[in-house]
Amino acid sequence: MQFPENLRYTKDHEWIRLEGTSAVIGITEFAQSELGDIVYVEIETKDKPLAAEAVFGTVEAVKTVSDLFLPVAGTITEVNPALESQPELINSDPYGQGWMVKMTLANPADFENLLTAAAYKNLVG
Repeated sequence: MQFPENLRYTKDHEWIRLEGTSAVIGITEFAQSELGDIVYVEIETKDKPLAAEAVFGTVEAVKTVSDLFLPVAGTITEVNPALESQPELINSDPYGQGWMVKMTLANPADFENLLTAAAYKNLVG
């Protein structure tokens, strides 16, 4: 299982990557493997300011539906358009083409308070 060092992680199995003053967010390889085949993604929170740990959408897998939690406070500026027709990208490339949203951070320093790759790896064992 991969734990890219350039990302930060949450206990809810989301990842975040800084890109200047914005960030890209998705779910981890561990999360997608636990969910199984993802068949639908619903994110209707674009352009709405959200608190850290707020639900920003849901993923539907063959077995279950799971909420998606925002790692840090901010505003979603973009939803990955490819997921509408290819939600399985989350399974096949969770850290690349399977990204979910881009956002502006309310406080970029919040990124540093999230789990490092080593800490997340210890969490999921």
